[in-house]
Amino acid sequence: MKAGKLQHAIELQRMAETVSPSGAAAQVWTTYATGRAELRQAGVSEFLTTYGEGVANNAVFLLRWLPGVSVADRIIHAGKAWNIVAIAEIGRRKGLELRAVAA
Repeated sequence: MKAGKLQHAIELQRMAETVSPSGAAAQVWTTYATGRAELRQAGVSEFLTTYGEGVANNAVFLLRWLPGVSVADRIIHAGKAWNIVAIAEIGRRKGLELRAVAA
């Protein structure tokens, strides 16, 4: 993974539960990591499986390896939220490929 391709600033967020002073529980997204990523649009296989619908809403983010990322998390890129639907490890703890759909 070449550093020059990691041009996009991203935030990784996780759902957290907070309790207000009145005792009511609320769920909020909290940022647990920030970094740089390479952004790729969805490939041909995603295009064929969705029959051309919503291809602009699919993306692949490539980033340096980070422990603990799960499909329950989301990515914030350029003010837009992306839900992670699949995670693939690149090499042996070299990087992560996060497939995401727009929230």
